Amino acid sequence: MAKTSPAEFIKQVRTEASKVVWPSLTETYRTGIFVAIMMIILSVFFLGVDSLFGAVVRWLLSLL
Repeated sequence: MAKTSPAEFIKQVRTEASKVVWPSLTETYRTGIFVAIMMIILSVFFLGVDSLFGAVVRWLLSLL
């Protein structure tokens, strides 16, 4: 593998960075809203699972 000079490396980085396609503001908002909704749904789900397991453990411990 050939070594690249620092100047050539910077040139390659700039070339690759110019190929980046940034999302639009609308796409960013939609993605943010989707993530927030999924966080709420998953937090409610895990709250339910945790409560269920907690109740089962309390019931099992009450048998002792």
